[in-house]
Amino acid sequence: MVEFKLSAQLKGHEADVRAVCFPAANTVLSSSRDQTVRLWRRTADKPPTFDDTITSQGHGYINSLTFLGPSSAWPDGLVVSGGQEAIIEAKRPGLTTTDNADRLLIGHGHNVCALDVSPRGSYIVSGGWDGKALVWETEKWQNSAQLLHQGEVRSVWAVLAFDDHTIITGSADTFIRIFDLHQANNAGEVEPRRTLSTSSVVRALCKLPSGLKGHPSGADFASAGNDGIIRLWKMNGSQVGKLQGYDSFIYSLACLPSSEIVSAGEDRTVRIWRGSECVQTITHPAISVWSVAVCPENGDIVSGASDNMVRVFTRNADRTAAPETLSQFEESVRASAIPQQQLGSSINKERLNPKSWLANNAGKKDGQVTTVLEDDGSIGAYQWSLGEQRWLHVGTVVDSTGSSGRKVLYNGQEYDYVFDVDIEEGKPPLKLPYNLSDNPYEAATKFLGDNELPISYIDEVAKFIVKNTQGATIGQTAEAPSADPYGTDSRYKPDQETQAKKYLPHTEYLALTQAKWEPVAKKLKSLNEKHLLAGNKHIALNPDGVSRLESVLQVTMGGAADPKRASPPALLDAQRSVYTMLTQWPYADRLPALDVLRCLVAFPGSAALSDPKYGALADIALKGALDTRDPLPPSTDPVAADALPTADPAALNTNNIMMALRAVANLFATVEGRAQAKALAPSIIPLLARIAGVDAAPPLGPTANSTATNANLLIALTSAAFNYACLAYNEKESVALEHIMLLVQTAEAVLKGPKGGEEAEVVFRALMTVGMVLALGGEAADVARALEVEGVVREVGGRVKEERVGRVVGECLGLLRG
Repeated sequence: MVEFKLSAQLKGHEADVRAVCFPAANTVLSSSRDQTVRLWRRTADKPPTFDDTITSQGHGYINSLTFLGPSSAWPDGLVVSGGQEAIIEAKRPGLTTTDNADRLLIGHGHNVCALDVSPRGSYIVSGGWDGKALVWETEKWQNSAQLLHQGEVRSVWAVLAFDDHTIITGSADTFIRIFDLHQANNAGEVEPRRTLSTSSVVRALCKLPSGLKGHPSGADFASAGNDGIIRLWKMNGSQVGKLQGYDSFIYSLACLPSSEIVSAGEDRTVRIWRGSECVQTITHPAISVWSVAVCPENGDIVSGASDNMVRVFTRNADRTAAPETLSQFEESVRASAIPQQQLGSSINKERLNPKSWLANNAGKKDGQVTTVLEDDGSIGAYQWSLGEQRWLHVGTVVDSTGSSGRKVLYNGQEYDYVFDVDIEEGKPPLKLPYNLSDNPYEAATKFLGDNELPISYIDEVAKFIVKNTQGATIGQTAEAPSADPYGTDSRYKPDQETQAKKYLPHTEYLALTQAKWEPVAKKLKSLNEKHLLAGNKHIALNPDGVSRLESVLQVTMGGAADPKRASPPALLDAQRSVYTMLTQWPYADRLPALDVLRCLVAFPGSAALSDPKYGALADIALKGALDTRDPLPPSTDPVAADALPTADPAALNTNNIMMALRAVANLFATVEGRAQAKALAPSIIPLLARIAGVDAAPPLGPTANSTATNANLLIALTSAAFNYACLAYNEKESVALEHIMLLVQTAEAVLKGPKGGEEAEVVFRALMTVGMVLALGGEAADVARALEVEGVVREVGGRVKEERVGRVVGECLGLLRG
């Protein structure tokens, strides 16, 4: 049979494409961690061309997607999506981000990671990280059933609406469950009719055709997951076959009209399986292929990958991409670097076959990968193509971290090790750089701060570093630790169970510096162009200024801020440009500039740069976020809650406030920043209290904008408050007693708010703020007792059932008694 070839590359997403759907020959749907759902319409056939429309814009990753076909009620069908916000949205495909959703389904308590629609569209089934699988009637648009999953399920990764009353789920507990909706009790609960056991986490399911066009094995459906095996099942629970060839997670499955199975996984391939054999392997220039779907009309395939791209593949010569596009795709695959650890055991160059070996040796199966020594001394990876009967160059192998005694380059610096750290299932690993001369606990603290992760992971991260660098010493060649990138060996996977013995006192400051510079630079350039076209040249940057700012963003946004690391040469020039944006640009345009400033402040020298008309860095950040006047009136007075204009609080942008508070928190990253934070404490701490709603004056933050449930804002607020409490502990008498009282009141207000019982990270940081004040002892602890903080701490401990929260509650109560 003819092999699949690239038909089109759809570029538009700014982050991993997490889910794809192919409902019609001319329509592709995709969702991404860039918080959008996009609809792609074919606009030309030769070469195939698609234009995209953003149909939905969320406030979190959108990880799941399906399509409810046309009906009398919905002639154009509905795009159904879900993700980090735990809300399922149904929206007509012709609508855009400015239009409201047609239906919102609320019932999950965590990320919605799986969606499917029944064959006749009578219901939608969803699965989530909360361990729930819910059924939603599309006639009444309400939750009609809950599929019961007993035990430590953790996450329902896959759902399959097999027919109008049968649903299959796959879970992180390694079980597949088959449900019959006819067996629902009066409460709408459905026990599994049959439970099938596998050896690994189940991540993907797909229905196989029946009858003459059925799968040769006679299987009714297929499953796959972390063990890299595709299992074939009958509905009676018997396993009738296995498809093997992967050495990594399989994330997605689909089925072609020909009954061939299509799979996608973390080895960056899409594979086509005919019967029990893999007949084609399509390698992508990416880390992972997250999702694959099949068009029922023409049998084309669409994939979504970690390189932000959506790709369409076809067997039809008329729909194949132009020759130059095919060449570019093949070249991008060849040019991609493959970490040595991804290929398993270490590679000994001395034992590798020369490149000439490929000409005389065939592969044993499609997709087989071998490594050879290239003529230039590098290691080439080649994959056997069964259809073309030749070895295809799929990348250059780079050294495993720490394996050669040579340094590994990361974010412009050299390290002995750069580990992959898997913090959350379904998300790409984070990078943990480490030098053998570093203190493991200092490296762990910095890693958690750079990635805005809970302090409670510090002991586990430090132990991970020690474990994986055992036997390595400075100046010696070290064998790389086992680093299976698929999570089945030594790849680090912390959960909520921590072995940390004590949280209080915690003397390291928090930083909120994680960012991506590309979308911020794109937005700033767009706004700058808008001002140039409007004739506002006095507040716009010239081309040199734009170029200089962009070069600084590449270094400072997303890179780990380190006081020992030299700041980029153009840092202060770029910062002066940001000051212009925050004081002269309209209020509605200031958010990306605030985003930039909160990253710049974590670099040495930044905090010391003031403005003669507007004051210190913290003043400019807070005034830019809290003063809606365009432009800001000159003032060198420190920003203060009682000096702010009495503008309509509803005009304030919650995200602006959040970014400004992140800048305040990041002041503590450098010596000069801490000096400024200390000097401005009499102005900033009362402002934190007012944002939290402590003051009698009209609130400026969550209450004002009905956003008391905005977790990002509250994390920024509690991080700034914690850092001030930490400063008071580290530098005795640096914060006045009256301001310590306000810090406690700020934390109390947060703990009493809606997120004080729902968002564990907000609760944890607020409790740590209270705990640090109690750890001060003396008058500071007496102030906390006088404010009757014990009752709030106990009440939160009873509501928030998370181990780290319970332990901090216990430590706080112990300090209160002491």
